[in-house]
Amino acid sequence: MKTNLPKSLLCCILSFTVLLNLNAQSTSPLFKVVGFYTARNDQAHISYVHEANKWLAKVAAEHHFAYDSTNNWSNMNASYLSQYQVVLFLDTRPDSPAHRAAFQEYMEKGGAWIGFHFAAFALTPSAFPQNWDWYHNQFIGAGQYKSNTWRPTSAVLRVEDKQYPFTRNLPVTFKSAPNEWYRWEHDLRKNPDIKILLSIDSTSFPLGTGPKQHEIWHSGYYPVAWTNTRFKMLYMNMGHNDIDYEHKTNKELSLTFDNETQSKFLLDALLWLGKMKKGPLKR
Repeated sequence: MKTNLPKSLLCCILSFTVLLNLNAQSTSPLFKVVGFYTARNDQAHISYVHEANKWLAKVAAEHHFAYDSTNNWSNMNASYLSQYQVVLFLDTRPDSPAHRAAFQEYMEKGGAWIGFHFAAFALTPSAFPQNWDWYHNQFIGAGQYKSNTWRPTSAVLRVEDKQYPFTRNLPVTFKSAPNEWYRWEHDLRKNPDIKILLSIDSTSFPLGTGPKQHEIWHSGYYPVAWTNTRFKMLYMNMGHNDIDYEHKTNKELSLTFDNETQSKFLLDALLWLGKMKKGPLKR
């Protein structure tokens, strides 16, 4: 194709076009993350969800990925999920059979997931019964909730597996943000598909302040973060801020993302999962 434009003008146009293309590429997110939440049950969970959404939006901008959030669980369908490389459950799980089937299919086809605290809760009988075997017994592997510490307190966490990119540079032990810690039905150490990443170090005991004695742990083994090697997933027990219930002010007494080491663990895991190719989680 011939043109009568001067060569100098053509060069300027070509240079401008290249710059536009480079700018478009630089502004495209490296990957996309969506956080599902309910934020209706327990002020401590509601506080955490709002904090998490703010923190995730901030680190997404800093690290060039996209973060969206939704409390519309009808978005748990194949078309919507196909837009995202990582799905987060900030405070609960889907209840509809159709939504559950869509999530299972997403994970089995190589999608990535991070779940927090109450996202793994199940107790029969309760408002959140254990009626999803694939999710609680196979995927997360923990089964039902059995008990918890109270009130929310910091714990010393031990790094159990330093072979993953997001655990490799962690100290052997570190102090967590205050949290309500869960105990589970199944011993995850006996599940060959589960790799425990963080657990409560024995120096944490006694853990919890009560007032009920069974809410204070004096011994035992308690995993708090793990992955199922058959999937691209991470579960973290963290996600319960301390709240002033006693004086009925609902004032936040602690924030989860104030803890630098714990937040770095999550961010590094999120960046790694988001950039992974389709397929199961591998070290």
